[in-house]
Order: sequence, then structure tokens, then C-alpha cells
Amino acid sequence: MSAEKDDLKQSSPVQTEAQVYKCGTLTYTKLGLISLFCWLLWGDFCYSVMELMAPNIVPLKLRDLDAPNWVISLFLAAIPNILNLGVAPVINVKSDRCRSRWGRRIPFIAASIPFITLNLLMLAFSEDISGLILKIKYFSTFAPTTILIAVIGVAYLLFQFFNLVLNTGFLSLFNDVVPPTHLARFFGYYRMIGTIISALYNFFIFKYSLSHFRELFLVSALVYFVGFALMLIFVKEGKYPPLDENQKTPGRWKQLKIFFQESFHEPLYRLLCFSAGIMAFGAVAWSFNTFYRLEMKLDLSMLGTFNGILSVGAFCAMYFAATFVDRWHPMRVYTYCVIFTAIGPLMNWVWLFVDLPGIDFFWLSLASAVLYIFCNSLSSACALPKQMRLYPKSRYGQFCSAQNILASLCRIVAGFIVGFFYDAIRWLFATYWTGDPNAIQAGSGYCYRFYFMWASGACIANFVVIALAYRRWLQLGGDAGYHPPASWNDKGYEENDLVPTSGISSKWLKVAITLYDFTIHGSLLLGLVMIPILKYLNYATTANHFLLYVVIPSAVLSVLWFFQGRGIRRDIRLAKEHKMPVNGIPHHGMLMAFGVKFLMTLGLVVAQFYVSIYRGNSFFALIFALSNVTTNILIMFCIWTFQRMERGYSTKVDEDSVAIWKELGLTK
Repeated sequence: MSAEKDDLKQSSPVQTEAQVYKCGTLTYTKLGLISLFCWLLWGDFCYSVMELMAPNIVPLKLRDLDAPNWVISLFLAAIPNILNLGVAPVINVKSDRCRSRWGRRIPFIAASIPFITLNLLMLAFSEDISGLILKIKYFSTFAPTTILIAVIGVAYLLFQFFNLVLNTGFLSLFNDVVPPTHLARFFGYYRMIGTIISALYNFFIFKYSLSHFRELFLVSALVYFVGFALMLIFVKEGKYPPLDENQKTPGRWKQLKIFFQESFHEPLYRLLCFSAGIMAFGAVAWSFNTFYRLEMKLDLSMLGTFNGILSVGAFCAMYFAATFVDRWHPMRVYTYCVIFTAIGPLMNWVWLFVDLPGIDFFWLSLASAVLYIFCNSLSSACALPKQMRLYPKSRYGQFCSAQNILASLCRIVAGFIVGFFYDAIRWLFATYWTGDPNAIQAGSGYCYRFYFMWASGACIANFVVIALAYRRWLQLGGDAGYHPPASWNDKGYEENDLVPTSGISSKWLKVAITLYDFTIHGSLLLGLVMIPILKYLNYATTANHFLLYVVIPSAVLSVLWFFQGRGIRRDIRLAKEHKMPVNGIPHHGMLMAFGVKFLMTLGLVVAQFYVSIYRGNSFFALIFALSNVTTNILIMFCIWTFQRMERGYSTKVDEDSVAIWKELGLTK
């Protein structure tokens, strides 16, 4: 391990033997880098406090005021993204072109501070403001609740407007001041701060969201104003190269044309934008996730504990996840995470057929979420470093804007229809159950369970897009030779600092395949064990269904996996003999991370079976078992996808990337 670290230090083009780290014209000693991280993370702490309050508390407040779902969706998704569509591109492009004495990002961050503070205070005193409005003669005929909803909505929209200015500058600042060798680790710490704040919020504050509405927003306003001002004093930007002719071009329409030509000229950039748009579309439905869990009989206290436990787990996992992202490359990590985690939302269909007491749902869903913690941490840690490693540095803000434009359009479309979707589902269930379409509350026990349809559709579409983007990245050089394509450059690309990554280990890849052996074959064994238990408990009909719908399909999957696993082991052997593998070789690290998760899922299947039998409902046990069979089918399909993605590129094992780079003459 020490030898590998030494190689990494010697080959890195942005770090010298004297432990000096560079980012553009900025140079840091180890102590200076620590200081930079501390102040940026302090800013993130204040930002996280501010960001947690409005998006989490405002929906609950609107729901408590009986605002319709379409109104909530309008305030939380549609209108904010219309603002994003117009504001973010302008701010990002202007900040790319800004050359002030304070830098190009800090002026925009500083300008947003007083306005965001004022908007938080408006939310804190929204009831007082609505009371003053009601005293105006024109508004005196309106219902007090209607005015209060309008005040909260307007204050929230103003908050979102100025938060866009802050957010675009703050995130772009990281790319301008953090050395590329430490981007993933920094974002790991960045996510750790956010998750620990989230944990504290969910454990101790979330249950007071409605009872202490004013106090919470007052505290967030104070923390944000003081904290961010301090960060801007101690974080400095470097000097930037002069603007090229394209960036100086006058004329708004011509500049707009250049913006889109540059941002979408490369298929990889287009695919990354499509991916962001797809996930933005699905995220609008996910914003109702709190209502879904409340619908599953959790109360605010249980929900706060649920989210708090996950945040603590994510905090612990993030430290290790960030290190692996640097070693495995954020594009690879993100791609594998997108493909594997598509399985999770697809499996939530079971809750359409299973209805358990709140405490049972709490523990089963918590166990399922805990199993995904490390994998989700990998995905979180690599999201922004992926963009920073793939987009041209000179136009990073511009490319983020292009991505945000498509994402905002998708959120706007989803924002207009998702609220109506939930209201329609609730109306249909109310009509079906009671025959009275006016009895809307009768359908509230099922409408939010259908969120998995949106999530699954988004994940499947993103699965395809990211797989194509990964192949394109490999074609453009992958780990060892990727430089961002640049149509405005005579070379056709921009030089960037290449960061070495670790190669595929045959030893750990074989261990990973063994984990899937235990998972697939273990599912068959588990199904066989459940049949005599069901018969002993006088569930003979369910036992027969287990044999037909669970055991027989599991046996078929075991046979298919035997051949698939043997094929991967054959390719490992061919690669070690310096022969061309039949298929590509999946990355050992990502297969290991998810292999552990899927193997531990067998314990969750046992818990689901026990809870179903304990509650006297063998049908629930059958549904959970069918879900496990479906999961195994999807696991095998995901691994097959990895093999096809890596085909022709992933052909070597047990060779460190540094050695390969030296052989190709790609390092100093």
C-alpha cells in the first residue's frame, strides 16, 4: 500500500515532493490546504443549516395548512425551476467571465448574503406579515389561511431566487480553489458536514418543525449571515487567464448561440445533461417522500429518528467513500452506482400490496436504507467531482448552466403534473373505496405509495443514458487520457491535470464474484427453507405458491448465474495471460461494495418473512420473496451491463494505472 501511495505522489502533475498542492495560480502547503478545507467546510456548515430549514419545513407547513398537492408542487418545484431556468445560466456565465479584484465567484456569493437573510426572516414572521395584509381592505375578504399560504409561498420563492445566486457561485468556487487531486476527498468531507447537520436536525429538531416554525428560521438566518461572511474573508481566489475572443463576443443573441454550440457540441456533454434532466424529473416526485412515509403510519418523531440514523451512517461511510472515489475515478463510481441503485426504487412496488403497522414498516425500511448507505455515499461523493473532472475548467460555470437548463425544464414539467398525479390517485382510490369522489381523505392511504413509479422510470432512463456516457468517456481516453473536448480550442480539447487511479485487482474481483455466488444461490436455499416452515404453520397454499413462483425461478437464476460468473472468471484468467477477454471486466471495487450490500439483503428477506408470519399474513411473505427474486434478476442484468460497457477497454488486471501511464508516456 505504501509503495502505491509513493507512486501516486511521484506521478501526480499537481503535487511536488515538497508537499505543495496547486490549483491554477493558487499554491498550498499541507497546512494551507487544511486551512482552506476548514473555511470552506465552515461555509458548508452554515449553508447546510440554512438549506435544511426551508425545503424541509415549508412543505410540512403548507400541508398543515391543507394546501392542495398541486399548490405544494407549484411552490416547491415548478416556479423555483422557472426561476432557475432564467437565473442560473446568467449567473454561471457571468461568473465565468468575471475578473474582479476579489475573483470571479466571491462577488456573487457576497451579493446574495443580505437578501437570503431577509427571506429567511420573512418566513419566520410569515404569520405576522399575513396578519398585516389582512388589515388591508382589498385583502380583508380572503381567508386567513389563503393569505398565509400565499405569504409563505412568495417568501419561499424569493429565498429560492437568491439561493440560486449563492448556489451557483458557491459550488463553482470549489472547482477554482481546491486542487484536483483532492476534489473527491473534499466533497466527501463536504457531504459529511451536510449529513451530520442533517442527523442532528432529524434527531432533535425535525419534530419541532411546526411548533417552533419561527424560532428555527430565526436561528438559520443568524447562522447563515455570520458564518458565510466569515468564510468569504478567509477564502481567496487566484488569478484567471484573460478571456478569449468567444468569451468577449458582444451581442446577446450571438453569445446565446455560442453558449449552446459550445455546451452541447460533444455527445458526452449532451448525455450528462440528459442524465441531469432525467433525475431532476424524478426528484420532483421524490420530494413527496416525507408524505409517503407519513402515509406508511410513521409520525414526525419516528421520521426524524429514521432520517437521523441514516445521516449518522452516511457521515461514517462518507469518509471512506470519498477516498475510493479518488482511487477509482468519479465517472466510473457514478456510473456503477446509477446502474446498481436503479434496483432499489423498482422494488418499492411491494408496498402497494403490503400494509404493515408503522413500527414494522419503520424497522424494515430502515434496514433496507442502511444497507444502501455506503453505496449512496459513493454516489454522493462523486457527483460534483465527476462534473469537475469532465467539464472544461475555463467554462465550468457555463457547462453547469447548460446542465441546469435541461434539469430545470424537466422539473418545471414534472412540477406541473406530479401534484395533479397524486391528487388524481387519491381521488381514484376514494371513489373506488367509498363511491364518493368528495371523500378525498379516504384515498390518502395509498396515493404517495405510487412515487416509486416516477422514481423507477427516472432510474431506468438514467441507467441507459449513463451507460452510453461511460462508453463515450472511455472512447475519449478514460482514466489515463481524458481531456475535456473543446470546440473553441485549436487542439480540440483543454489540457487538465490527470489524476492516477488504481487498476483492477483479480484477487478482489474474484472475492466480489463469490459474494454474488452466495447471494444468488443463497436465495434459492432460503426459498427451500421457507416452504416447510409455511407447511408447519398450516399455510399449505402459500407453500405451493412459494414452490411455483419463488423456488423454481430461483433455481433457474442459480443456473444462469453459474455460467455468468464462470464467464467473468474466464475473462480474468485470459487477462492475466495477456489475452483479450471475451467481455469487459467489471471493476472489482464497485462490485465488492454492492456485493456486500446484496448479500446482507438476505438477512432482510428473513426479517420480512418473520414479520409477515408474526402478523399472520402469509401473502405478505410471498410478496417479499417475489421481490427478492426480482432483485436477483436485476443484479444479474446489471453485471451483464457492466461487462458490455467495459468490453474492449477493460482488458488488464493486476496492473496499477501509474505503471500503465508510464508505459504510454502519459506521466512526467
